[in-house]
Parts: sequence; structure tokens; C-alpha cells
Amino acid sequence: MLVARNWVCRKNYKSRLDQELKLICEYGLRNKREVWRVKFTLAKIRKAAWELLTLDVKDPRGLFKGNALLRQLVRIGVLDEGKMKLDYILGLKSEDFLERRLQTQVFKLGLVKLIHHARVLICQRRIRVLKQVVNIRSVIRKNAKKGQGGAGAGDNEEED
Repeated sequence: MLVARNWVCRKNYKSRLDQELKLICEYGLRNKREVWRVKFTLAKIRKAAWELLTLDVKDPRGLFKGNALLRQLVRIGVLDEGKMKLDYILGLKSEDFLERRLQTQVFKLGLVKLIHHARVLICQRRIRVLKQVVNIRSVIRKNAKKGQGGAGAGDNEEED
């Protein structure tokens, strides 16, 4: 006689499953794989920061790679310029990365009323970043404060 035991697994991981479902609803993600991808990226960045923190303070490799990592995170808008220390990288959350997605930015700018509508418009190639048409929802928009060129650097998304 077979006994259903999947309630045990669901009970053990209930908090994680609920948190992932909350992220999917809040940011209009398609499935949990998109959440896992962001969490994996964050884990790699945290691991790199942790390894750099364990190095000696005067190590030139640690200084160079640490500054490069910090500049990259400031450029994509995850870290503020006032928090350019490796300690702040360890405090990042997956929500910080999800806020920088193009889909979320289109919704936050008020171009659409629903975050799911933003997803549809991006898929239909109706959203431009500067003069480049973008059809990938998970594009991380670069920070517009520095005025750097390239796709995603501007603050002027337009709806065709």
C-alpha cells in the first residue's frame, strides 16, 4: 500500500515556498526558475565578496577585484554610491536585483497599470530603452545617474 508523504516535504519548506510565491506575484515572474536564477546570481556575488573579505587588507588582487565588483553593482543600481564597501554586498537581497529588471521598471514608471501588462508589452517589443527595442523582460537596467551610454543607461523608456 502506497502512502502519500509529500506533505512532510511541503511542511519542511513551507516558508521558502511561500517566500518564492510572494516574489513571483509581486514582480510578475513566470515561474520559480526566474526566482532561482536571481538567487543564484546573488549567491555568486555574495561568495565573491566573502572571499575578498577574507583576503588581507593590502592584497592588490583583493583591492582590484573588490573595487570592480562594487563598481559593477553601483552601475546596475543595486548598491548606492555611499555604500561602496564589501560588507554591504553581504546584506543584499534578491528583491534588490528584481527591482532593477526592465519589467519592474516599466511598472514603477507608471507606463502600465499591472506588472503582467508590462511583461506582455516587453514581449511584444513595444518598449524601447533609449533607441533600442528590447524584448527581454529580465534585462537589468543600468543606473541613469551617471549618464553612461549603451542600452539600459537611460531613464526614458518609451511606449510605441
